[in-house]
Amino acid sequence: MSQTTTFAVDGMTCGHCVGSVTSELSALPGVTDVKVELVTGGSSPVVVTSDAPIADEALAAAVVEAGYAITPRRSLL
Repeated sequence: MSQTTTFAVDGMTCGHCVGSVTSELSALPGVTDVKVELVTGGSSPVVVTSDAPIADEALAAAVVEAGYAITPRRSLL
């Protein structure tokens, strides 16, 4: 059964940025698909599909390896 994880990444500005993040995330064991919606100058939504749960730390490390950072989840309160 597939698992999806959604988060946002700050700092991406172009297709090359998207490619770098997609490449690093795709290299993680179990990842079957990565979709990135580029939001220039903002936080870009990323959806990772995998055949097993992937630790948040592993996802964050892959994004950092690509040169970017996961947007911290902010409280709405």
